[in-house]
Amino acid sequence: MSSAPPASSVLTDLRRCPIVQAPMAGGASSPQLAAAVSDAGGLGFLAAGYKTADGMYQEIKQIRGLTGRPFGVNLFMPQQQSADAATVEVYRHQLAGEASWYETPLGDPESGGDDGYEAKLAILRDDPVPVVSFTFGCPGREVLESFTKAGTLTVVTVTTPEEAQVAQWSGADALCVQGIEAGGHQGTHRDDPATDGTGIGLLTLITLVRESVRLPVIAAGGLMRGSQIAAVLAAGASAAQLGTAFLVCPESGAHPLHKQAMTNPLFVRTDLTRAFSGRPARGLVNRFMREHGPYAPAAYPQVHHLTSGLRKAAAKAGDAQGMSLWAGQGHRLARDLPAGRLVEVLMEEMAAGPGPGKDAAGTDPGSDTTGENPGTERGTDPGAGPRPDSGREHARDVLPGEDSR
Repeated sequence: MSSAPPASSVLTDLRRCPIVQAPMAGGASSPQLAAAVSDAGGLGFLAAGYKTADGMYQEIKQIRGLTGRPFGVNLFMPQQQSADAATVEVYRHQLAGEASWYETPLGDPESGGDDGYEAKLAILRDDPVPVVSFTFGCPGREVLESFTKAGTLTVVTVTTPEEAQVAQWSGADALCVQGIEAGGHQGTHRDDPATDGTGIGLLTLITLVRESVRLPVIAAGGLMRGSQIAAVLAAGASAAQLGTAFLVCPESGAHPLHKQAMTNPLFVRTDLTRAFSGRPARGLVNRFMREHGPYAPAAYPQVHHLTSGLRKAAAKAGDAQGMSLWAGQGHRLARDLPAGRLVEVLMEEMAAGPGPGKDAAGTDPGSDTTGENPGTERGTDPGAGPRPDSGREHARDVLPGEDSR
């Protein structure tokens, strides 16, 4: 079996090129995309979420055949089955019209909630990879220690200082600090409807986390330009994680309609919704989100399973209004560039600093990137269709900008 490169080598690479390609579940984070980013000096990620353990392993073998550079694998933490079955059933009835329209049955909401977690852990311990990250919670100390013994760097996604403290106490090597601007699912450790819409902006969150814990920070949320990466590094992060920026690259496995929607003027804003999965996730506002978002229950992954067939059918029909178009707030800044070239451009922009008329985040303060989505009617073409010291201080010593993210 292969052995993972030392964590220090991975972190040294990020010191030179502090760019991480976000793991995007659902197909976008292909082995080709992750390999291209890693080959360019960044850190590419595979997304194991929604895949079987064997499916994950096949992608690991594939990326090893494409690059000798370090890469990461992201896992979804198992979810507690606390959803109210009655609310899920009500939502099922509401979606009956969608099933009829797309001529496809609704999925079984009880298809499983652990995402094959234990089997995936077993594979990653037996055949270690350089980096493993976790979303939707924090593993126990014994799990993280097992990866340390295997030579794997561990990263836990956090959205609050409190979650960061749990991750540090549990023994994580680093944190992926996710701001409210991020596309796709919010990686909250506890899904509480009472906190919907109360997320923290990235720059503020970086400061709050760095004043709460001593772990290196990888900043994530709406980052699309090198000047924005420079801004989060100046705020104390050690690296930046970008998802939407890489989603439109030719190596990405995202559906063509999803890629086109990023800069399609029809889709003018993003919002957080439970409509597609039962967990808050940021995407482009489309018909499905508007019609069903207000009524979707807090029931993940039940709603995800329920709508899976609908989303696939919408994509097959060329109807972007029925797809989950995950996107960060900076989606309109997306550039259709090969992933390796995009990493080069981002590094050039970091070196150049903010351009004329730009603020510290690299955006035009006078630009308006919000507005109401005019929407479309069904059938039209919208694109339609403080922990004890565990001796793991090496991460903080090697990563740039962290006391020495």
